[in-house]
Amino acid sequence: MLKFIVKLHPEIAIKSRSVRKRFTKVLENNIKIVLRRLDEKVQVRNNWDNISVVTKLEDAQVRLDFIDSLKRIPGIVQFIEVTETQFETLDDIYQKTIVLVGHTIVGKTFCVRAKRIGQHDFTSTDLERYVGGGLNQHIEGASVKLSRPEVTIRLEVKDDKAYIVSQTHFGMAGFPLPTQEDVLSLMSGGFDSGVASYQMIRKGARTHFLFFNLGGAAHEIGVKQASYFLWKKYSSTHKVKFITVDFEPVVAEILENVENSQMGVVLKRMMMRAGSVVAEKLNIQALVTGESIGQVSSQTLANLSVIDRVTETLILRPLIQNDKQEIINLARQIGTAEMAETMPEYCGVISKKPTVKAKIEVIEAEEEKFDFDVLDTVVNNARIMDVRDIDVEAKQELKEAESVADLPAGSVVIDIRSPEEEEAAPLAIDGVEVVHLPFFRLATKFGDLPKDTDYYLYCDRGVMSQLQALMLHEQGFETVKVYRP
Repeated sequence: MLKFIVKLHPEIAIKSRSVRKRFTKVLENNIKIVLRRLDEKVQVRNNWDNISVVTKLEDAQVRLDFIDSLKRIPGIVQFIEVTETQFETLDDIYQKTIVLVGHTIVGKTFCVRAKRIGQHDFTSTDLERYVGGGLNQHIEGASVKLSRPEVTIRLEVKDDKAYIVSQTHFGMAGFPLPTQEDVLSLMSGGFDSGVASYQMIRKGARTHFLFFNLGGAAHEIGVKQASYFLWKKYSSTHKVKFITVDFEPVVAEILENVENSQMGVVLKRMMMRAGSVVAEKLNIQALVTGESIGQVSSQTLANLSVIDRVTETLILRPLIQNDKQEIINLARQIGTAEMAETMPEYCGVISKKPTVKAKIEVIEAEEEKFDFDVLDTVVNNARIMDVRDIDVEAKQELKEAESVADLPAGSVVIDIRSPEEEEAAPLAIDGVEVVHLPFFRLATKFGDLPKDTDYYLYCDRGVMSQLQALMLHEQGFETVKVYRP
């Protein structure tokens, strides 16, 4: 039996009783949704000051899957892996502790830290001294060191039960989904928009994705992948929408009619106008962007002020004070960096000498040259889909992309899984060459491969390989197929 105890986020614990009750109930339900995908019979219990998770499955991979899943649920700041035991005396606790964790302190310095809830004839200090003294005497080479020990053994006692902590894990913290209002995140597929979306998910806001397409089908596929990845990994407990607005006509109108130095600010104002209309249709009260002060010309305070004045919709910028390297580092932590590295930054190609101190009267004068019927048309034609249907859409659009289970002689399989997935379970097929080329590298690297070969894309579920086949077909590589063993 595996047992985990989820600690409440401190910001939840200090809220009023009614708010705390609501937040913990939401978190309990989210944990059930996620973990029942791994074990239909998992027990999740709200204990007011913590949430306990128990599964009778003891497989090593199940344990790792549970840990990974709990780390990716918003609202969990920390959870401990514990063994629960009933006791009558301090010696009962000591005997269980030495069996479970004694091997971890051989030849090391250690201390024992205990927390106690309930009525007992001993204090937390008594428990620490008893267990620590016994371990010090019976574990070879172990010695007590109260300040900065190599190993800290943690015990918790509640009424007649003792909990020996074998390991502490840290989650993504924040608030449970959806304890905040819905938001609409402007996704470009780059570092900033992915991290900004993650930060809003982490704060308990159900985050929908809005994409302004400036780069054709391949750009849309890439942004869909990034959005689907964020939703699947961090917020799959709740449905969200993915909205695509074809912004190429808007860009063309700007290029033809707006003075070069003002183009960047005008484009952002058009995006905010469009985003506000979409948000209103979906009853969403705030837009989210990945903008950071001074990062590019459109993100100076003067320009942001002019951009914001185009709409009354609240615009949230969770990265406003972050440096670029901080954003990139966080993107690597959450898993979006490698996708962002290959995503073209289409928004940055408009102005050659962009203004950094836009004036509202100048911008408004330039916008008078703009045909707003173009903006109205692209917004009215926006495509709204359930983010869960991204894989379904890929299968429907790729009817011509043949899926095979048996590979012909001389074929080459391209394993498009991420490096982490490939390393965890390498793909080997007798008599067939397997090339590992992660999906986020295909757009730039596939063209370097020999042209006289049939290629079969492989991923675990077939979803990503279908999406990537669509992209390669768009680029003229019609012989690409999907390998589904």
